[in-house]
Amino acid sequence: MNNTQILTLHAVIYALFASALFFIPTQIWPIYGVEINDQYALFLSQHTSIFLAGIAAICFLLKDIDKGTLAKKLFIALFITNLIGVVITLKAAFTGILVGLGWSDPVFFMFMAVLSVRQMMKQ
Repeated sequence: MNNTQILTLHAVIYALFASALFFIPTQIWPIYGVEINDQYALFLSQHTSIFLAGIAAICFLLKDIDKGTLAKKLFIALFITNLIGVVITLKAAFTGILVGLGWSDPVFFMFMAVLSVRQMMKQ
């Protein structure tokens, strides 16, 4: 994939998750085995959407970036972000916090990390 395609994919996926966690968290989280049982959990879900939407915006606004040092640094940052996602969601899956569709989170973050590192190598 070229930079535009990979960054558009990142932007769309992160924007969808940001929207879902902001607008319908009480429907989304139970699929992963997590309950939104008070106003604080609801706030934290919506607060998380800030950062997901930010990643989406960065990817979308930089989708036409040319190959070079700046593009390489962007893909390294995306790789680090997704690798952190792998670690955190694996921990949640292994400790029983994420159940049900929860196994898909570490797989998703690993997939996005691999795409990011592959794209970084092309720069």
